[in-house]
Amino acid sequence: MDIQLFIPCYIDQLYPQTGFNTIKVLEKAGCKVHYNPNQTCCGQPAFNSGYWNEAADLAEKFLNDFQPGLPIVSPSGSCSSFVIHHYHKILKENHELLEKHLQIKNSVYELSDFLVNVLKVENLGAKFPHKVTFHDSCSALREYGLKDEPRKLLAQVEGLQLIEMEESDTCCGFGGTFAVKNKSISVAMAEKKVRNALATGVEYIVSTEASCLMNINGYCSKNKLAVKGVHLADILASGY
Repeated sequence: MDIQLFIPCYIDQLYPQTGFNTIKVLEKAGCKVHYNPNQTCCGQPAFNSGYWNEAADLAEKFLNDFQPGLPIVSPSGSCSSFVIHHYHKILKENHELLEKHLQIKNSVYELSDFLVNVLKVENLGAKFPHKVTFHDSCSALREYGLKDEPRKLLAQVEGLQLIEMEESDTCCGFGGTFAVKNKSISVAMAEKKVRNALATGVEYIVSTEASCLMNINGYCSKNKLAVKGVHLADILASGY
Protein backbone atom coordinates (compact mmCIF):
# COMPACT_ATOMS: atom_id res chain seq x y z
CA MET A 1 0.00 0.00 0.00
CA ASP A 2 1.23 3.50 -0.85
CA ILE A 3 1.10 5.95 2.05
CA GLN A 4 2.15 9.54 2.77
CA LEU A 5 4.34 10.04 5.84
CA PHE A 6 3.66 12.96 8.17
CA ILE A 7 6.52 13.60 10.60
CA PRO A 8 5.74 16.20 13.29
CA CYS A 9 8.18 19.10 13.50
CA TYR A 10 9.54 18.18 16.94
CA ILE A 11 10.33 14.63 15.80
CA ASP A 12 12.02 16.02 12.70
CA GLN A 13 14.14 18.42 14.77
CA LEU A 14 14.72 16.53 18.03
CA TYR A 15 14.07 12.82 17.41
CA PRO A 16 14.87 12.17 13.74
CA GLN A 17 15.67 8.52 14.44
CA THR A 18 12.04 7.99 15.44
CA GLY A 19 11.05 9.32 12.03
CA PHE A 20 13.42 6.91 10.28
CA ASN A 21 12.17 4.05 12.45
CA THR A 22 8.60 4.89 11.46
CA ILE A 23 9.60 4.41 7.84
CA LYS A 24 11.31 1.13 8.74
CA VAL A 25 8.18 -0.14 10.47
CA LEU A 26 5.83 0.89 7.66
CA GLU A 27 8.05 -0.70 5.03
CA LYS A 28 8.24 -3.87 7.15
CA ALA A 29 4.43 -3.86 7.14
CA GLY A 30 4.43 -3.75 3.33
CA CYS A 31 3.94 -0.05 2.65
CA LYS A 32 5.59 2.12 0.03
CA VAL A 33 6.34 5.34 1.90
CA HIS A 34 6.13 8.74 0.22
CA TYR A 35 7.67 11.65 2.13
CA ASN A 36 7.30 15.29 1.10
CA PRO A 37 10.36 17.14 2.46
CA ASN A 38 8.51 20.47 2.25
CA GLN A 39 6.25 19.55 5.16
CA THR A 40 6.65 21.46 8.42
CA CYS A 41 4.49 21.98 11.52
CA CYS A 42 0.78 21.11 11.50
CA GLY A 43 0.06 24.27 13.50
CA GLN A 44 -0.92 22.72 16.83
CA PRO A 45 1.51 24.72 19.07
CA ALA A 46 0.33 28.03 17.61
CA PHE A 47 -3.33 26.97 17.90
CA ASN A 48 -2.98 25.91 21.54
CA SER A 49 -1.26 29.20 22.38
CA GLY A 50 -4.06 31.26 20.85
CA TYR A 51 -2.32 32.23 17.60
CA TRP A 52 -5.06 31.02 15.30
CA ASN A 53 -4.06 33.13 12.28
CA GLU A 54 -0.57 31.65 12.32
CA ALA A 55 -2.04 28.18 12.86
CA ALA A 56 -4.29 28.73 9.83
CA ASP A 57 -1.26 29.53 7.67
CA LEU A 58 0.36 26.27 8.71
CA ALA A 59 -2.89 24.37 8.17
CA GLU A 60 -3.04 25.74 4.62
CA LYS A 61 0.54 24.60 4.04
CA PHE A 62 -0.25 21.15 5.39
CA LEU A 63 -3.24 20.79 3.09
CA ASN A 64 -1.08 21.77 0.13
CA ASP A 65 1.78 19.44 1.14
CA PHE A 66 -0.43 16.35 1.39
CA GLN A 67 -2.74 15.00 -1.25
CA PRO A 68 -6.14 13.30 -0.99
CA GLY A 69 -6.42 9.68 -2.04
CA LEU A 70 -3.56 8.18 -0.03
CA PRO A 71 -3.41 7.51 3.74
CA ILE A 72 -1.42 10.05 5.76
CA VAL A 73 0.34 8.21 8.59
CA SER A 74 2.12 9.84 11.53
CA PRO A 75 3.94 8.65 14.68
CA SER A 76 1.80 11.07 16.72
CA GLY A 77 -1.81 10.77 17.78
CA SER A 78 -1.72 14.34 19.05
CA CYS A 79 -0.75 15.95 15.74
CA SER A 80 -2.97 13.60 13.75
CA SER A 81 -5.91 14.45 15.98
CA PHE A 82 -5.27 18.18 15.61
CA VAL A 83 -5.43 17.90 11.84
CA ILE A 84 -8.59 15.79 11.98
CA HIS A 85 -10.57 17.63 14.63
CA HIS A 86 -9.45 21.27 14.67
CA TYR A 87 -8.60 22.47 11.17
CA HIS A 88 -12.22 23.34 10.45
CA LYS A 89 -12.14 25.86 13.33
CA ILE A 90 -9.26 27.90 11.95
CA LEU A 91 -10.23 27.55 8.28
CA LYS A 92 -13.95 28.28 8.62
CA GLU A 93 -13.71 31.41 6.43
CA ASN A 94 -11.84 29.63 3.62
CA HIS A 95 -14.27 27.34 1.80
CA GLU A 96 -11.63 26.03 -0.62
CA LEU A 97 -9.38 24.87 2.21
CA LEU A 98 -12.34 23.47 4.12
CA GLU A 99 -13.13 21.33 1.09
CA LYS A 100 -9.53 20.11 0.98
CA HIS A 101 -9.74 19.28 4.67
CA LEU A 102 -12.89 17.25 4.12
CA GLN A 103 -11.09 15.30 1.40
CA ILE A 104 -8.17 14.24 3.60
CA LYS A 105 -9.26 14.22 7.25
CA ASN A 106 -10.58 10.66 7.13
CA SER A 107 -7.27 9.50 5.67
CA VAL A 108 -5.11 10.76 8.57
CA TYR A 109 -3.90 8.02 10.91
CA GLU A 110 -1.66 7.61 13.92
CA LEU A 111 0.91 4.85 13.32
CA SER A 112 -0.39 2.13 15.65
CA ASP A 113 -4.00 2.72 14.61
CA PHE A 114 -2.99 2.37 10.96
CA LEU A 115 -0.99 -0.81 11.58
CA VAL A 116 -3.61 -2.58 13.69
CA ASN A 117 -6.89 -1.38 12.21
CA VAL A 118 -6.07 -0.69 8.56
CA LEU A 119 -3.22 -3.04 7.68
CA LYS A 120 -4.33 -5.65 10.27
CA VAL A 121 -0.70 -6.12 11.32
CA GLU A 122 0.31 -6.66 14.95
CA ASN A 123 3.52 -8.70 14.78
CA LEU A 124 6.39 -6.93 13.01
CA GLY A 125 9.11 -9.30 14.16
CA ALA A 126 10.51 -6.80 16.66
CA LYS A 127 12.68 -7.86 19.60
CA PHE A 128 13.06 -5.78 22.76
CA PRO A 129 14.02 -7.84 25.82
CA HIS A 130 13.05 -5.34 28.50
CA LYS A 131 10.32 -4.53 31.00
CA VAL A 132 8.26 -1.53 29.92
CA THR A 133 5.20 0.40 30.96
CA PHE A 134 2.91 2.50 28.78
CA HIS A 135 1.98 6.18 29.07
CA ASP A 136 -1.33 7.14 27.47
CA SER A 137 -0.97 10.63 26.02
CA CYS A 138 -3.88 12.97 26.80
CA SER A 139 -4.53 13.93 23.17
CA ALA A 140 -3.94 10.46 21.75
CA LEU A 141 -6.29 8.85 24.28
CA ARG A 142 -9.05 11.39 24.73
CA GLU A 143 -9.13 13.12 21.37
CA TYR A 144 -7.82 10.56 18.88
CA GLY A 145 -9.25 7.59 20.78
CA LEU A 146 -6.07 5.50 20.98
CA LYS A 147 -5.91 2.88 23.74
CA ASP A 148 -5.58 -0.79 22.79
CA GLU A 149 -3.62 -0.49 19.54
CA PRO A 150 -0.18 0.27 21.01
CA ARG A 151 -0.62 -2.45 23.59
CA LYS A 152 -1.56 -5.02 20.95
CA LEU A 153 1.67 -4.21 19.09
CA LEU A 154 3.79 -4.34 22.24
CA ALA A 155 2.28 -7.73 23.15
CA GLN A 156 3.83 -9.19 19.99
CA VAL A 157 7.36 -7.88 20.60
CA GLU A 158 9.68 -10.75 21.45
CA GLY A 159 11.18 -10.51 24.94
CA LEU A 160 9.13 -7.47 25.96
CA GLN A 161 7.18 -7.52 29.22
CA LEU A 162 4.48 -4.85 29.53
CA ILE A 163 3.64 -3.92 33.12
CA GLU A 164 0.84 -1.38 33.49
CA MET A 165 1.45 1.46 35.92
CA GLU A 166 -1.09 3.27 38.06
CA GLU A 167 -2.77 6.21 36.36
CA SER A 168 -1.29 5.45 32.96
CA ASP A 169 -3.80 7.90 31.49
CA THR A 170 -2.83 10.83 33.74
CA CYS A 171 -1.09 13.77 32.05
CA CYS A 172 2.72 13.80 32.14
CA GLY A 173 2.76 17.59 32.43
CA PHE A 174 3.92 18.50 28.94
CA GLY A 175 0.86 20.06 27.31
CA GLY A 176 2.88 21.99 24.72
CA THR A 177 3.60 25.52 25.97
CA PHE A 178 1.99 24.56 29.31
CA ALA A 179 5.34 23.06 30.34
CA VAL A 180 7.00 26.43 29.73
CA LYS A 181 4.32 28.72 31.14
CA ASN A 182 3.61 26.54 34.18
CA LYS A 183 6.97 24.96 34.87
CA SER A 184 6.45 24.05 38.53
CA ILE A 185 3.13 22.33 37.88
CA SER A 186 4.57 20.53 34.86
CA VAL A 187 7.53 19.23 36.85
CA ALA A 188 5.24 17.97 39.63
CA MET A 189 3.09 16.13 37.10
CA ALA A 190 6.15 14.58 35.44
CA GLU A 191 7.42 13.52 38.86
CA LYS A 192 4.16 11.71 39.63
CA LYS A 193 4.14 10.01 36.24
CA VAL A 194 7.73 8.80 36.60
CA ARG A 195 7.16 7.73 40.22
CA ASN A 196 4.27 5.51 39.09
CA ALA A 197 6.48 4.03 36.37
CA LEU A 198 9.35 3.35 38.75
CA ALA A 199 6.99 1.53 41.12
CA THR A 200 6.50 -1.16 38.46
CA GLY A 201 10.23 -1.89 38.25
CA VAL A 202 10.43 -1.26 34.51
CA GLU A 203 13.33 0.06 32.47
CA TYR A 204 11.36 2.02 29.89
CA ILE A 205 8.26 4.20 29.60
CA VAL A 206 6.68 3.78 26.16
CA SER A 207 4.38 6.26 24.43
CA THR A 208 3.10 7.14 20.98
CA GLU A 209 4.00 10.79 21.65
CA ALA A 210 7.57 12.09 21.40
CA SER A 211 6.45 15.35 23.01
CA CYS A 212 5.38 13.56 26.20
CA LEU A 213 8.59 11.54 26.16
CA MET A 214 10.62 14.74 25.86
CA ASN A 215 9.08 15.97 29.11
CA ILE A 216 9.45 12.61 30.85
CA ASN A 217 13.04 12.14 29.74
CA GLY A 218 13.93 15.68 30.80
CA TYR A 219 12.75 14.91 34.32
CA CYS A 220 14.48 11.50 34.39
CA SER A 221 17.75 12.92 33.08
CA LYS A 222 17.83 15.84 35.49
CA ASN A 223 17.20 13.54 38.44
CA LYS A 224 19.50 10.74 37.17
CA LEU A 225 16.77 8.12 37.32
CA ALA A 226 17.13 4.56 36.02
CA VAL A 227 14.19 4.71 33.64
CA LYS A 228 13.92 6.15 30.15
CA GLY A 229 11.14 7.13 27.78
CA VAL A 230 11.06 5.52 24.33
CA HIS A 231 8.72 5.94 21.37
CA LEU A 232 6.60 3.01 20.25
CA ALA A 233 8.06 3.25 16.72
CA ASP A 234 11.59 2.82 18.11
CA ILE A 235 10.59 -0.42 19.81
CA LEU A 236 8.72 -1.75 16.78
CA ALA A 237 11.81 -1.12 14.65
CA SER A 238 14.20 -2.92 17.00
CA GLY A 239 15.70 -6.36 16.58
CA TYR A 240 15.53 -6.76 12.79
